[in-house]
Amino acid sequence: MRIGLITPEPGHPLLAGTTALLAPEHEVEVLDPATVGGAPPTPLPLADVYLLKSRTPHALELARHLERRGAPVVNTAAATALCQDRTEMAGLALRAGLPFAATRTVGALEVWASTARPSAPVVVKSRLSRRGDLVARADDTAGLRELARQWPQEPVVVQPYAPNNGWDHKLWAIGDRVFSALRRSELSPGGRGPTRPLAPGELPVGWADLVRRVGAVFALDVYGVDIIDTGGGTPLIVDVNAFPGIRGQSGAPEALAALALRRAAAGRT
Repeated sequence: MRIGLITPEPGHPLLAGTTALLAPEHEVEVLDPATVGGAPPTPLPLADVYLLKSRTPHALELARHLERRGAPVVNTAAATALCQDRTEMAGLALRAGLPFAATRTVGALEVWASTARPSAPVVVKSRLSRRGDLVARADDTAGLRELARQWPQEPVVVQPYAPNNGWDHKLWAIGDRVFSALRRSELSPGGRGPTRPLAPGELPVGWADLVRRVGAVFALDVYGVDIIDTGGGTPLIVDVNAFPGIRGQSGAPEALAALALRRAAAGRT
């Protein structure tokens, strides 16, 4: 089989581990979207499957180009792009009946903050999910306007702050296999803390199945779901990510290698 990696970072631990498992019997090629470009002028020979571990415009354009030529891409360009837009993400999740945080799109932060008078703490997030984006809690008008001073033109969404124990449940899925960890929330008073291991068997009842349902709703094969416990094991989904890092999770490279080979074999039939 030929497996293509659409990524500028083939040395990422998850991809490097997966490559090491596949390389003895299969061909693994790396396509850096910044180098290859969105739609190469000379058609590339198609691999049996591509793993899309990048969310840049060039990467999405390249994935769409390969999909139009008939190649399977994990995750699809459409599913990956949807997870970048927090307005679209929330809309799809809530229409599907998922326990997702109520989300309101308000446009440029400076404009909204000039008239907003929050009566309770809110979470302000960049509408476009990306590395280094805005995710912050504002407890009052003064806090909101300070955020607006730092991010005046940033298009944002706003969610009510849900009281919780300050820990994010980081759940990841590769196919049907679910991995999990705990991480101190960046919204907690002390800011983001270290990640702690959490065996899937330690999750509240039903949470692993909830993660799999998210994958079905969003048409994702490799994804992350951030959940907070709002009390008594009641889950609230606050984010969905396409193809996250899934670092330090035993068995993740094996699960990804197996998924790639399944998708490649299915594409040949």
